[in-house]
Amino acid sequence: MTRALRKLLAAGLALAAASAARAEDAGGRTPSPHPAKGQGEHCVADTDFMRRNHMLMMLDHRKEAVHEGIRAPQYSLAGCVSCHSVKGADGKAVSFASPDHFCRSCHGYAAVKIDCFECHASKPETPQKGADASAPRDEDAASLAAFLREAKPSAEQGNRP
Repeated sequence: MTRALRKLLAAGLALAAASAARAEDAGGRTPSPHPAKGQGEHCVADTDFMRRNHMLMMLDHRKEAVHEGIRAPQYSLAGCVSCHSVKGADGKAVSFASPDHFCRSCHGYAAVKIDCFECHASKPETPQKGADASAPRDEDAASLAAFLREAKPSAEQGNRP
């Protein structure tokens, strides 16, 4: 072994030892993110599984919901956002723009860009007081009934030989 190669090897070993000593001083581990705990009793799967596989579950759910029309409320992004919302100093849920957001705590650490919140809400949506947004309004029901009355005779005429 040449003298230059020995020096290079010795320098590499010294650098590795110094790095190990620094890691020991820091508790022996690389610091990791600490996302806020969910607000529900339990998640749709255990924590270790979700940490490793949530992205695959979300991609699979998106395929089923968007491409096949199968909607499973158990795995909805709105449910995740609702359970894992983090409150800011004002007591309101923070959006994805905040570094305190549940998803950002890990995705920022791992330098993983997510695009969910380009279309989906990043904080729970609050329903309007005194109104159920999913219930049809009276004028909507009346308009629909009028349309169906008008469309029925013409549809029956079109079916006659």
